[in-house]
Amino acid sequence: MRDKKMMMFGLLITIDAVGQIVSAIVFHDPASSELRINAGWFILMLSGLFGWLPIYTFRRLGRVEGRGYMRTSVLVDRGVFGIVRHPQYLAGVLMAIALPLITWHWLVVVLGLIAVPIYYLNTYDGEEACIKKFGDEYLDYMKRVPRLNFLLGLWRMIRRKIAGDSSA
Repeated sequence: MRDKKMMMFGLLITIDAVGQIVSAIVFHDPASSELRINAGWFILMLSGLFGWLPIYTFRRLGRVEGRGYMRTSVLVDRGVFGIVRHPQYLAGVLMAIALPLITWHWLVVVLGLIAVPIYYLNTYDGEEACIKKFGDEYLDYMKRVPRLNFLLGLWRMIRRKIAGDSSA
């Protein structure tokens, strides 16, 4: 059942994301608000960071088993995973916010409004699987690191670093 749900999620979010990207290209109006467009590009760059860093982080710290980078044998709670628990879902959310800011077209906005809750809701399935795999260690991680709020995650990470440095 979980595999079917994940396949449906993947199909739905892929159609939505591709639709949003294609619509953003077609309806882009470079003559509109420069501030809004630049904010959109900045958010899109953040999306790229949160989308690609987990691949590197899992391969470096996760003791990956098999072919997929997500098949870790240990809980990774450092790097980007010390900021948010689901960086790639956050990347999707950020992209769904950035593209409407860049284009300001109603279709791109609607597709973004559809994508954001889908990404967010799927984090619950991911957490359920991680709790099964890592148990109490993941439950403790959930208390320390926010699901998607990267600003809170950065703040907490900085506080942990300061506390760790002062006790050393």
